[in-house]
Amino acid sequence: MTKPKVMVAMSGGVDSSVAAVILKEQGYDVVGATIKLWPEYIEPLDEGGCCSLSAVEDARRVANKLEIPFYVLNMQAEFQKLVIDRFSAEYARGRTPNPCIECNRSIKFGKLLSMAKKLDIEYVATGHYARIHFQDGRYRLLRGTDNHKDQSYTLYALGQELLAKILFPVGEYTKDQIRAKASEIGLRVANKPDSQEICFIPDNDYKQFLELHGQVHSQPGDIVDQQGNVLGRHQGIHNFTIGQRKGLGISAEAPLYVIDINPETNQIVVGHNLEVFSRSFRVADFTWTSGVTPSAPFTAEAKIRYHADPHPAEVIPSGDFVQIRFLEPQRAITPGQSAVVYDGEEVLGGGIILSRD
Repeated sequence: MTKPKVMVAMSGGVDSSVAAVILKEQGYDVVGATIKLWPEYIEPLDEGGCCSLSAVEDARRVANKLEIPFYVLNMQAEFQKLVIDRFSAEYARGRTPNPCIECNRSIKFGKLLSMAKKLDIEYVATGHYARIHFQDGRYRLLRGTDNHKDQSYTLYALGQELLAKILFPVGEYTKDQIRAKASEIGLRVANKPDSQEICFIPDNDYKQFLELHGQVHSQPGDIVDQQGNVLGRHQGIHNFTIGQRKGLGISAEAPLYVIDINPETNQIVVGHNLEVFSRSFRVADFTWTSGVTPSAPFTAEAKIRYHADPHPAEVIPSGDFVQIRFLEPQRAITPGQSAVVYDGEEVLGGGIILSRD
């Protein structure tokens, strides 16, 4: 018996390509789709990169080899509005956003799933390293088997309704196993390098990108200490993030770090290394991925950025916000980044860091 139809978001990379392979082997009726995201003003430095013509052709070749239908879906306008514009607006507010999280929620699963439904396709799949298990009447988002590639942090915004319609076939494998499988079946993308984190900034110069395409204009201001003493000048708050040391352009007896960004006064506040550490902060726009909204404080592990390790913390639901208090101080808790709460392997939920206490 043939399993339901599933649309695989194929980027032209090895992970999404093997995701399509695995699903076809499992008996799903697989359809491939590459999403065109970047506006025309973005030109990839590497023609093999995301959204380049060669990436589309890589995905098309894999689809042809697997003998599955293949679509190229244009979501440039949606990506500009929901991801790039929000990314730019957050930097203008003195925050440091993670655009991959919003792209996952709004584009790769939100818009793509809506488009799949119009084509009578029941599921959407990607090459993310995460797992979804249905247990006790709810969908549990779990870390990927490969701890070095786990991407569950970027997926916390997927609630129960979305998780019910998503498949992560590579989440049960390690990256080495995925590359080996691609080699075994002769996929040309078997050894293709991984894509970078912020896909739409190919040269990693986000400051130039914000000024050229994000309508974030340089506005000079003061660099001050916590007492308000002016130590230097800056050329725009979007050039800084919490914990930053390099590029301050000021000299002092001991190293200084960014400890606060104040968009109201257009000031960068600096201090010593110990002042970069804190324990307690508020989180907004919280999604309870688990489908369970706690009514009382509880202890779990929290992670404050993609490459950070999770650490024990008290999680306190409080109206429109969630308060998180680490048991030990953590470095550079950064507004705009996401805090994700785990119970062992399971993602309980997450949201946007609003402010430190």
